[in-house]
Amino acid sequence: MNIRHDFEVLKNNPNYIYVDSACMSLRPTKVVNKILEYYNQYPVCAGRSNHALSNKLNIEIKLARKVVRKFINARSEEEIVFTKNTTEGLNLVAESFGLCEGDAVLIGDKEHNSNLVPWLRMRDKGIKVLILKTNDDGTFNMSGFQSILDRPELKLISLHYSSNVDGVEIPVKEITKLAHSKGIKVLIDAAQAAPHKVIDVKDLDVDFLAFSGHKMMGPSGIGVLYGKKEALDKLQPFLVGGETVKDTTHSSVEYETGPEKFEAGLQHYGGIVGLGEACKYLMKIGLKKIAAHEIKLNQIITEGLKNEVTIIGPQDAYLRGGIFNFYIEGMDMHNFATILDSSARIMTRSGQHCVHSYYNDRKLPVSCRISLYAYNTEEEAKKIVEEVKETIRLLK
Repeated sequence: MNIRHDFEVLKNNPNYIYVDSACMSLRPTKVVNKILEYYNQYPVCAGRSNHALSNKLNIEIKLARKVVRKFINARSEEEIVFTKNTTEGLNLVAESFGLCEGDAVLIGDKEHNSNLVPWLRMRDKGIKVLILKTNDDGTFNMSGFQSILDRPELKLISLHYSSNVDGVEIPVKEITKLAHSKGIKVLIDAAQAAPHKVIDVKDLDVDFLAFSGHKMMGPSGIGVLYGKKEALDKLQPFLVGGETVKDTTHSSVEYETGPEKFEAGLQHYGGIVGLGEACKYLMKIGLKKIAAHEIKLNQIITEGLKNEVTIIGPQDAYLRGGIFNFYIEGMDMHNFATILDSSARIMTRSGQHCVHSYYNDRKLPVSCRISLYAYNTEEEAKKIVEEVKETIRLLK
């Protein structure tokens, strides 16, 4: 796969090895141009005015919503809510689902803070937060999951699809089927899955699913909350104001139906049209092709470094997708990442990756994460192996 020429930053800097895509991906020129198209050709607000520029923007937003619907195979555009990011989508459900005192929500022990902190806040309202432990190798604990399902207070399950710590995917379809058999709703954080794999919400049968544009070659500040129409209809608006209502008096409000009731105020219109373009770009390449490419690169890195570093997660690269997260006992991994950048322009991320709770629970040290994407190459993977080994020799 060779798409580096589609990215201005990589064309202008051919020595850059960008492997921090789990944080934020690069954007192809087509996406950037689509964002600029909004600002250059129809830089107005949507849904309020009745002139040519506004009507053009209305059409573009409808087209973008249609593309996003196709991207995840939702039933209709009414199931696609535009948000700022995955974090907002998860918070929207947490605040609007209608959990009552004594109810419980189940999350995993490896959740990003965006799928942990909103639920911890719900404890102030008397909501129980149940934590499902993963297996020792980071894979999903199905037996533990099944043992929790019979708890009568459990009303909602909120889990990540793919972990940003180790890349491990959970069996979403099986989880959802089991949960629904007990009358429990399912919310999925797909921030790390949507950029890399085919997602079919009809097949998965999830009730809600959230993801962000900035991890999938789209703009920053735009995301999506998918919800089954009947599930969205039961949610109360999280943020309210302009665009969320049909009519008001000084003492009453009639809310819009569909996604509009959750899209308060002027929106990130350049982000919306840019996200639609990113979805088209990814579908043209092929998500299955992207996933296979990332595993191939990860296998090269894993084979080259498995005896040099401690890998977080399963040893099999196939189970980690595009994530190679590691540490070396006794080494400062922040310093390690800085050296990789300064000596070879290998751009990684060091830290606890917004999953402090998992690191603290497992007593894991700070790690250096390599996160691969479609624009990375086999040559880069081999270069990473060489430079990591060289950095280890330098610091020992």
